[in-house]
Amino acid sequence: MGFMLGRRRVLASLNAAIAGLALLAMSSLYAPALAHSDAQRPRGVVLAPLFQLTTHEGRRLTRADIRGKPFVVVFGFTDCPSICPTALLDMTNLLADLGPDGDRIKVLFVSVDPERDTPDQLRKYLASFDPRIVGLTGQTVDIAAVAHAFDATYEKVFDKGGGYTVDHTTKVFLMDRYGLLAAAVEPGTSNRRRSGLIRRLLLQ
Repeated sequence: MGFMLGRRRVLASLNAAIAGLALLAMSSLYAPALAHSDAQRPRGVVLAPLFQLTTHEGRRLTRADIRGKPFVVVFGFTDCPSICPTALLDMTNLLADLGPDGDRIKVLFVSVDPERDTPDQLRKYLASFDPRIVGLTGQTVDIAAVAHAFDATYEKVFDKGGGYTVDHTTKVFLMDRYGLLAAAVEPGTSNRRRSGLIRRLLLQ
């Protein structure tokens, strides 16, 4: 009887250990999701369309450019009168505030006016901002695919003289290093708030 009781205790201990190991394995498997457990659960974004775009340096964006690091996506265009330069200035200041940690995050400026925003035009425009900001342009269909992936919108608005501007989503999209959308930040959000969100992403 004593032998059987001891055997049952050993088996119970083994089962508990196995269950514990299984729980540990599951927690490591879902670490990206658990990292956001105290906030709104992030959603995945189809990133493939980004890699059809061309940078302001004339090369194709690659997965290696953003793999394993948080990044920011800003939609806009170089002829934008105020919203876009303000957003890029905010990102320039934020990168400066981050110091060396600013090298660990990518800022992608996706043009919603690819007809006018050639790589050369983007290069000239971005010379006024932090050099780590990457301008992206491409075919109209490719820009549309990227915007759709982020649930962003844009639309040409023509004036009486035949010129046009582009109305577009002004949110700044913060992506974590797993390719999940961590936050969509509204214009007017304080730099302190933005900095806090990005520092959090860098810690994950």
